[in-house]
Order: sequence, then structure tokens, then C-alpha cells
Amino acid sequence: MTHYQNESMLSRDLSWLTFNGRLLDEAAKSDVPVGERLKFLAIFSSNMDEFYCVRIPVLMALKKMKKQIVGEKKSIRDANLKTVKEIIQRQQKYFGIILRDGILPELHKRKIHLIYNEAIPDCVKAHTERYFFERIAAFLEISYPTKQIFIPKNNHLYLAVEFANLEEAIALINIPSDRLPRFFSRHIDGTFYIIFIDDIIRAHMSAIFNHTPVAVTSFKISRDAELDLQDEFTNDLSNQITNLLSKRDYAMASRFLYDETTSQVVLRKLISCLQLEYTNHMGGGVYHNLKDFFTLPIDNPDLLNVGFPVKTRDYQGFTLFDEIRKRDILIHTPYDSYDIVLRFFNEAVLHPEVEEIFITLYRVATDSQIVNALISAAKNGKRVTVFVELKARFDEANNIKWAKKMKSAGIQVIDCAPKLKVHAKIALFKLKSTDGSAALALLSTGNFNERTAKVYTDHTFLTAAPAITTELGILFEYLNSDAFGKSYPLLIFEHLLVTKFNLLPVFIQLIDREIEMAHRGEEARITIKLNNLEEGGLIDKLYEASQAGVKIDLIVRTICRLRPGIAGLSEHIRVTRIVDRYLEHGRIFIFNNGGEEKMFLGSSDWMERNILRRIEVCFPIYDLLLQRQIKQLIKLQLEDDTAAVQLDQNAQNISMPSSSVTRSQKEINKLINAGFLDLPEQLIP
Repeated sequence: MTHYQNESMLSRDLSWLTFNGRLLDEAAKSDVPVGERLKFLAIFSSNMDEFYCVRIPVLMALKKMKKQIVGEKKSIRDANLKTVKEIIQRQQKYFGIILRDGILPELHKRKIHLIYNEAIPDCVKAHTERYFFERIAAFLEISYPTKQIFIPKNNHLYLAVEFANLEEAIALINIPSDRLPRFFSRHIDGTFYIIFIDDIIRAHMSAIFNHTPVAVTSFKISRDAELDLQDEFTNDLSNQITNLLSKRDYAMASRFLYDETTSQVVLRKLISCLQLEYTNHMGGGVYHNLKDFFTLPIDNPDLLNVGFPVKTRDYQGFTLFDEIRKRDILIHTPYDSYDIVLRFFNEAVLHPEVEEIFITLYRVATDSQIVNALISAAKNGKRVTVFVELKARFDEANNIKWAKKMKSAGIQVIDCAPKLKVHAKIALFKLKSTDGSAALALLSTGNFNERTAKVYTDHTFLTAAPAITTELGILFEYLNSDAFGKSYPLLIFEHLLVTKFNLLPVFIQLIDREIEMAHRGEEARITIKLNNLEEGGLIDKLYEASQAGVKIDLIVRTICRLRPGIAGLSEHIRVTRIVDRYLEHGRIFIFNNGGEEKMFLGSSDWMERNILRRIEVCFPIYDLLLQRQIKQLIKLQLEDDTAAVQLDQNAQNISMPSSSVTRSQKEINKLINAGFLDLPEQLIP
């Protein structure tokens, strides 16, 4: 395989930052409802916290090592830390401009006054004072870092309080936004006032300390969030992870974010007392953790998107199981209601034919109806085996909680192997039959999470086809064996694509097939939709296909290390990025294959971790009607000239020339709710 060097691939970090910049572009649009613009700012803030917890520690380590890493393409794979910080600072300034000059004035027009870096109005003070003493005061914790050891928790909010001529000189006080709502609100004389609890605490410093401070400034610390899971963990993995979680809040600091008006005297004291000498120091605004804009108490429907209608599939008089036995079903959430997925599990609770249930869980809802259904099924005498990924970043605690509940209900819970995440989204119901072969299967591009299903675009496949259910049974047997995570026996998958077994070789073969067709002068085309495109070998293969003349359309939401449109390398590759009201999350792979199309959906992005270090499953779509549905959705997304941008050679977002004003998510919703996707092609209006 040809291996391209240096300029052929982008830094994953710079590519990721251009995606975050795309979120800011959406927040800046005056034609987007102001409440939705605030949500885009919240997503940006949340993403930036994750970037500092996960990626900045890597860049810091590389800078410290000061040497090339053989085989890792360090010079192009990982961005220069200085460059990254410069981009982030520009984006944060843009964030402030959008908020101050665009969003806050728009809220004021609507009689909504978000108090932002200004004094609390007199008309509200009596309410905020009562709230401070009745609610906030109970959660305040005060520390004096010059007199005692104090380690700020990861991404928690603090105020640094400076005094004059006092022995303490400086004090730290927490902003308890992890235990109280971040915002206090009141309707007064026709205006809706919204106030950060940060400002309510600031206004009561004299009551807290019995002294008037010289200055009060805000700060927070971001820390390395990568869990250090080692192969030697042979005991109960959940206990190991629980211990690591307790340490995460005190891991290596990767960012010290402070109010840029903070005095140099206070900064030096904080850096010294909190041991932040080797941390990235970044000046910012008065308020941090603006991901809390998600919880801003705005209930005016005029400030939010009008909800798309959701299509509900009705099977009155029939069980869903009967429908699946007759034909494959493909659900496109959130346009289709997720209730059909919940019904799939709920029917299993009571269905007399269901004997065994197997499922993988990666990220589940905190109040998961699916897990509750599994618990009820176990209590009803069905054998239930659940593979829980305890290492799902930032969801470990929730997964551990559910694992304990399921174990107590008699469910066999299997902690996935260290250093081998099970990211596949699959479930299998084994039914009573004479030969034990009858089964129903669910395979999805998204997690079994009814909450995220309302905002993530995904595809869920329900089937009773023996070709699929048999191979899924083989995979679950392997996951439930002593060999899992230790060795990879010869398992034959002719239909499913499974990492560690056949997924990578089959994708390579399919690309080679298109290259062969292009060399023959026949039509050769590849269409792929992913969240992230990073794995070097597959990118190289796409470059090879482009050089052969294969037409390649990629829809990549976030990281894209591939550089499209380079003469002699990638001029036949187009990359589209879509950011709209829903998060594009589905993975789709379509190969022309000489006119006999091969189509797969699945859980796997093309990243090193997905291709090399996880268990992923992609599944074929054979039904021609379902294939047409997917192709119609992809066609609309490639025609999008409103919410879509094209990525250039440097992953910059290039606006599409608007001709027909196509907004794919809106058009897809129309198609699905009109039922057109379920009609034969000749009957579509």
C-alpha cells in the first residue's frame, strides 16, 4: 500500500478545532433562533473542556519529549501546542463577540435580561439575597491556599478573593454549580432577569468573610481525563475504574483558565499555591463553564426551533416481533420515534418465546428504560447477558451504577477487557425453536440511549434474517468466552464486518474493487459518512482510489485528516460537513461495486482506536427498499447548501454556493413523515 508523508494528512487537533469553529459560525447566524444560538455556544464550551482534558495533555507530552515518534508522523499528526493555543484564543474572542454583540442584545429585545458582567439590578437584589442565604450558603466551601494544601477539582468553578492587609491575603471559594442550578431567575415588571449564581456570591462577600475584598476573580482548572488502564488489571474491573474515577478530579492540570482582569499579584499566588507552573495559562472572560447555557431557564418557544414532527410507526393488532419476522425494519432517529426500539426490548420482557438476551451497552441514559426492561426480563426468568463498557469516557460512573443494579437483578454482566473497548451497538434475542436457531437482532449506528436518540441522527436495523442473527450469535459467544481480549480465534463472518476479524480487510477489498473498476474505465464511486476520519492506512487507500479516478464523496462531521482537492492526490474527493439542529452521528458506507452496490451501516468511525483497538460491528443492508432509503438520505445531505460546508485542503469550512436552498435535515424529516421512504420508487410523488 502506498504511504503518503507529511503534507498529505492534517493534524487531527487542528481539524477538530475547525469543527468547533463551525459551531461558532452557527451561533453567529442571526436567522437561527437565539435560544438555539446559545446552545451552540454551550456545545462549543463543552467541546473545549473535553479538548483540554483529552488532547492538550497529549500535546504537552509531545512538546516535553521533543523528538520524533517513529511511525506516528508526529510532525503532521499532532499540532504544535502554540498554534493550537492561538486558534483557541481567537475562537474564544469570537465567542465573546457573538455573545455580547449579538445574543445579549437580541435577548434584551425579548424582555430577557441576562446579567452579564454587570451589577445586579436593584429590583432583583431582595430576591437574590434571600436565595443566597436560603440556598447557596449551604454549599459554599472556603480555603486559604497560602496556609493549607488545596487542589481544585477538574472543571469546577472557583472565585479567588483578594484582601488588603490581612494575614490570609487570598481566599478561594467554590461556585457550587455542580449542586445548584447555575442561574437564578425572576419575572419582575415585565422583564425576565437571569443571574449567574457566581454574581450572587460576589455580591455577598462581606457576609461570607466579614471583610470587603479588594478584588474577586474567577478561575477553573482542566485536568487530564484519560484513564490509565493497564493490562495487569485482572480483578474486578469496575473497582479499578471506580478508584481511577476518584483520582480523575486531581489528575495533571492541562489548563488554568482565569479572568483576564485578574491582577498579576493574585495570578502569581494562585500559580504558586496550586502548583500550576507547568500548566497552560489562559486568560478568559468573567464566567467559565458556559456549557451551562444548556440549562439557561428560557421557556419562550419563540426563542427555540419549532420541533420537527416525529413519525410514529404503529403496529396495532400485531407484535413488533411478528413484523420483524416478515421483513427487515430500518429506523431513522430522531425523525422516526425511538419508541419502536423501546418496544423491541419491552416485548422481550413478556414474550414467551424469548429465552436469552444478549446486548452491548456503551453509553446509556441515566434513567434508562432499556436497562429497566433488561432487569424485568431477568426477573421474569429469561437469561440476560450484558456486555458493559465501563471505560466509556465520562460515562464510567453511570455505567458502573447500572452494572451493579443489573447484577443484583440476576443479569450476567461482563466487564469488557482492558484496552479493548466494545463500541458495537448490538442486541440479540434467542427464541425457543426446535434447533435453537431462531433469533431476532438489533444493530445500530448509535447508543442504546433514548435521550440522545432525540438529538443524534442514527439508524437502527431490526432483522430476523438467519445470516445476520447467526453471525451475531457467534460474536456474542466469543465476547462471552475466556478468549475475549486475549486471542482472536478464526471466526468466519461473511455478512457482518467485525474489527479484529474482517472489518479492515473487507473495507480495503471494497476500495480495491472500485480502483479496479476505474482502471477498466467503468463507473467507480465510494460514498462514506462518518463522525471522524483519522486512520492513516484507510486515508492512504482513499488517496490511491482518487488517483485511479474513483469519485469519492465523504460526509465527515468532526475530525478529518484527509485533505481533499489536491491535484494528483485527492482531486476526486469531496468532503462535506453538516452542522444543524441534530448531531449527525450515523456511519454509512456505500461502494458501487460494478453496479451491484455494497452498503453497510455500523458503529465504526475510521479512527485508529475504532479500527485497531475496539470491537466494532458494521452490518450489510440487502433489502433494496432500505438501500434506497439510505441513498435518498445521503443524496439530500450531499445537496445541502444551507447547513453544510465543504472542507478545503486545510479543513477550513467553505460555505456552499446557495442555489436551491436545500437544508437536508428539514427535507429528510419531510420525506420520512410523508411516508415516501417506505414507498416503492415508482410511487414517490
